[in-house]
Amino acid sequence: MTANPPTTEPHVERPGPAEFRDPLIRRELQRAAVWFGMALLVVGVIVLAHPLLLIIGGAIFAVFLDGGARLLGRWLPIPRGWRLLIFTLLGFGFLGWVLWFAGTTISAQFEQLRDVVTAQFNRLMAFAAEMGLIPDGPPADLGAQLLGSVGRLTTAVGSVLGGLTSVIAMIVIGIFLAAEPRIYDRGIAWMLPLSARAGFYRIAEHVGFTLRRLLFGRIVGMVFEGAFTWAMLSLGGVPMAALLGLLTGVLAFIPNIGAIISGLLMVAVGFSAGTEQGVWAIIVYFLVQNIDGYLVLPYIARRTVDLAPAIVLAMQLLMGALFGILGVLFADPILATLKVALVDLSDKRVEEQGEKPEVVASG
Repeated sequence: MTANPPTTEPHVERPGPAEFRDPLIRRELQRAAVWFGMALLVVGVIVLAHPLLLIIGGAIFAVFLDGGARLLGRWLPIPRGWRLLIFTLLGFGFLGWVLWFAGTTISAQFEQLRDVVTAQFNRLMAFAAEMGLIPDGPPADLGAQLLGSVGRLTTAVGSVLGGLTSVIAMIVIGIFLAAEPRIYDRGIAWMLPLSARAGFYRIAEHVGFTLRRLLFGRIVGMVFEGAFTWAMLSLGGVPMAALLGLLTGVLAFIPNIGAIISGLLMVAVGFSAGTEQGVWAIIVYFLVQNIDGYLVLPYIARRTVDLAPAIVLAMQLLMGALFGILGVLFADPILATLKVALVDLSDKRVEEQGEKPEVVASG
């Protein structure tokens, strides 16, 4: 007796527990995936804040190098690579000269500046204690404690080695981006849908143009503020005029906040030499800020993207609280980039709808 051969029936795949065919469930899962992806993106930005800011800093430095190469192109009809190399060498040569000048000429004044600021701060605390604005106590100890806290905070932000490593990383990224920008533009556009690539190239061009104007105006303002401060403080007999001019020029890169810090240093050093020098330092500070804000930058930078000062300051405070000193430094370019991108997208949508953009008069 022979056994019957087994019957072979076709295997039918049936839905498993991970199969969702209900349109409502699939739609809700898609929404949940979007929100979950946004949450992961926020967490990733917070966790990877430092490298992301270094990449942003490198991109800003690349825009600066590209602007310099374009500027040299007006007088030097040579390939862009050579113009970029010449501008890079000139920039590093100037930076080396500034460091050499600071190290050989005014390095001894840094210690004197710290002593002057500490003494003026203690005098201010003593005056506040006499007026009953702060609890009674030895003002010198309070000043030392507060200044010590600032020192510990500065140490916690990062060591000098870490800062130099970050600067070198931004410089290297900026040089690579400036050398072949089209490669990176095409690489980013490749990850976008075909319908969005033309808009990406248009926005990238507008953002680059805006940032070049923004950085050019910032550099001109830095040079003007540093040179004018040094000349006027020297004329008024304020000590450490060269150091204060250098610090004022460097801090001018940080809008609003940098001006406040340089002004406090200037006034403190001025009153340490006498009342007349202190009053002269106040006059110089207001002259520098008003001439730079109302004459120099409007004509050279054309007010760039017309950012409101309150919005810029709020962005700096927010970025500083989230990402530290790098966030403060890059808050202005990031805000300008966001505004240009949003305005460009809005104008394009209005153009597609066949309407004329509404013109809002600005005072």
